[in-house]
Amino acid sequence: MKAVVLAAGEGTRLRPLTNTRPKHLIPVGGKPILEHVLLTLKEAGIREICLIVGYKAEMIKNKFSDGSSLGLKIEYAIQPKLLGTADAIKTAQPYVEENFLVVYGDLLFTPEAIISVLKTHKQNKPSVTMAVTPVTNPECYGVVKLEDGWVIDLVEKPPREEAPSNLVNAGIYAFSEEIFEKIDRTKPSPRGELEITDSLKLLMAEGRKVLAEKISPEEWIDTGYPWNLLEANEWVLKRTESFIKGDVEAGAVLTGKVIIEEEARIRAGAYIEGPVYIGRNADVGPNCYVRPYASIGNRVRIGNACEIKNSIIMDGTHIGHLSYVGDSIIGENCNFGAGTIIANLRFDRKTIKMKIKEEKVDSGRRKFGVVFGDNVSTGIGACFMPGVKVGNDCWIDAGAVVKDDVPPKIFVKLGQNLKYSPLEEYGQG
Repeated sequence: MKAVVLAAGEGTRLRPLTNTRPKHLIPVGGKPILEHVLLTLKEAGIREICLIVGYKAEMIKNKFSDGSSLGLKIEYAIQPKLLGTADAIKTAQPYVEENFLVVYGDLLFTPEAIISVLKTHKQNKPSVTMAVTPVTNPECYGVVKLEDGWVIDLVEKPPREEAPSNLVNAGIYAFSEEIFEKIDRTKPSPRGELEITDSLKLLMAEGRKVLAEKISPEEWIDTGYPWNLLEANEWVLKRTESFIKGDVEAGAVLTGKVIIEEEARIRAGAYIEGPVYIGRNADVGPNCYVRPYASIGNRVRIGNACEIKNSIIMDGTHIGHLSYVGDSIIGENCNFGAGTIIANLRFDRKTIKMKIKEEKVDSGRRKFGVVFGDNVSTGIGACFMPGVKVGNDCWIDAGAVVKDDVPPKIFVKLGQNLKYSPLEEYGQG
């Protein structure tokens, strides 16, 4: 059976990270999300994959090419306009035959979840088999209503008190070809998109069977919001086996599960407490503390007396000495001046909110730091409050205390009040 992987979306809720990359290439546990998806499909026995791409498609094509480096055969279909999940699946019609699998390319799941969906679909031969999983926040997802294991209704993001169940659409489907005729009849939703859930409703209205396959919440994780990336990073690191290929100097201490890639250097006095991932050519220490669930990318420098905890540090970033980074996501090629501090806990210990598409959204986390886009530079002693986002290509003045989001390409200058100036004023547009 072939798999169709949906990887065309922009990922607007993950800005500023997605200003410079598709969300599917954001790394967790040392690999892009989409690479985890592809390798999981391979482990489940699927070798032929059609990737549906759109936003920054060339970056995905350049990363995976024909799939041979992963032992896969990958073809690409372009979704020219982002007109919804049903439209994305329709673009794959020339590439599939009879029954086929569809997964969202920004999810993480186990091979067992895929195998169970395919097995159930083969045994029962419904029109569609879809994975469902219980969650604590059904109001954030498409909720399913079941009767004897069959889906009888789908409700998109209902108020919690009106949700028919806590079972949600997990973004994994086994389809028969008849879905394409229903997609052709699907009308745009209120947000102007062709939703696959509406296509499924057309099937059910004609008495066709949509079967639910329940999967454990431990077998699946969403990456829709920035804080979900930290959860996904933890999910991956817990499932990764330790190995050490780099150079660990005498006097460095490694405890727990630690992955160190080739040509990485761990200097004397570093204390690394796993699970931790350290990429190729990374340089860590001396005398620093790397705490559990840190993912440190390729060519990252962690300087003297730094502490890194439960964070994703992307390729090429330099974190200067005496800095603290906790519960944060830091983009590529950032440069931290000495003493840069990221706060991750409110005085009142309440959960931390972050502005997502102009709306304050509760992360549900008591500890959550910042999200930096690529190429952010901070001066010495710069401080950042919990839940702040800093856009790509920003400069933050020495001693600045940043309490609000910073748009891309801004110079935040220290003064009686912080002043935001476009970098173009400094010849850095």
